Amino acid sequence: MNPNVKDVASAILAETGGLLRLRPAWVSRVFLPPGKRLGLPDDAYDVGERGFITERWIGSTTEAENPIHTPNEGLSFIETADGTEITLRDVVEALPAEIMGEDYATMYKGLCRLPKIFDNADRLPFHIHQKQEDAEKIGKKSKEESYYFPPGLPMGPHPETFFGLHPFIVRENRKDIVAKFLENWEYTDQFLALSRAYLNMPDDGFHLPPGILHAPGSALTIELQEDSDVAAMFQGRLAHTLLDKATLTRDIPPQELEERGMMAAVDQLNWEANGDPYFYENHHTPPVRIEGSIYAGSEEWWIFYNTSKYSGTKLIIRPGASRVCVDRGAYNILVWSGEGTFGGLPIKGQSHTQDEIMVTSARAKAGVEVVNTGAEDLMIIKFFGPEINDDAPVIRRYS
Repeated sequence: MNPNVKDVASAILAETGGLLRLRPAWVSRVFLPPGKRLGLPDDAYDVGERGFITERWIGSTTEAENPIHTPNEGLSFIETADGTEITLRDVVEALPAEIMGEDYATMYKGLCRLPKIFDNADRLPFHIHQKQEDAEKIGKKSKEESYYFPPGLPMGPHPETFFGLHPFIVRENRKDIVAKFLENWEYTDQFLALSRAYLNMPDDGFHLPPGILHAPGSALTIELQEDSDVAAMFQGRLAHTLLDKATLTRDIPPQELEERGMMAAVDQLNWEANGDPYFYENHHTPPVRIEGSIYAGSEEWWIFYNTSKYSGTKLIIRPGASRVCVDRGAYNILVWSGEGTFGGLPIKGQSHTQDEIMVTSARAKAGVEVVNTGAEDLMIIKFFGPEINDDAPVIRRYS
């Protein structure tokens, strides 16, 4: 850690009243070519043997786990006057109470959430993120996640996401069918025949607990998740590309793999949840307007909810309007569209130097004035960590 972290970060927080401007964190993946909707120059997406830039991580304190390790990949850096390189993770570790609040910093180690944008030219491979009981066997944590498909962008060639397994496979306990596909790794492109697809619609979303098979579609997606990068790819072949089978087994304890083969991977599934006949009803998360949030040309909506692990909202402010946002704890923002000021700092959607800010707990509770100074709606996405918003909606369970 840079020895000047405390001094530099404290000075910025004192000057801004509890706000840290952040720089984008670009993440490469080897699975698919990019959708090129992240606002980078066309020639910036190809990063050679590392693959392509297909993700942007936002307010991130988590490093990406990729076959070719790149130092600090995935970590957000704070903006400093003299260009000093300081990660947000360093700031949170050095000033936990100042960033998260005294009580929250006692309960949690770090921000415990990871927002990102993923932008693929095709559908991602069928995969899972391990449940907590499986992730902790290898010293990691689970990865629950939620998706929001922002409006105003092309949805790509395959804007549908496959979730889970056909209910009969689970009801009849046919784990052997899944294991057989994994044993024939070169033919796992046919795995999606065991699943169902749901169309990705603009201004819509889904919530996905860990252990559920999914193949996200080509819609550009804003995702909020636990701060983890664990995964197991159950689909090895994508068109003419065959992934290394290590993408399936990397987060399975070697002893379990040696003793049980592909059944060790199958047993990482949340079996019952994968066969839920009411999957759509139990996981679909369209925006929900926050009660009492409409006033003075602005309104706010829940877009990440149905879990205590994190929450998130979209704030809309009409041209010429303003509002003071008072929240219950630390959060960070992504300015999606429009322009204005946030706590006095200039902000602008699609500007990589003015669209990310971290808000300390004390400032969030005291309030931040947001002003739309432009000619179009100002749309801001807010991302919160676990249990900050205990009033976020919970989907009525169908069974």
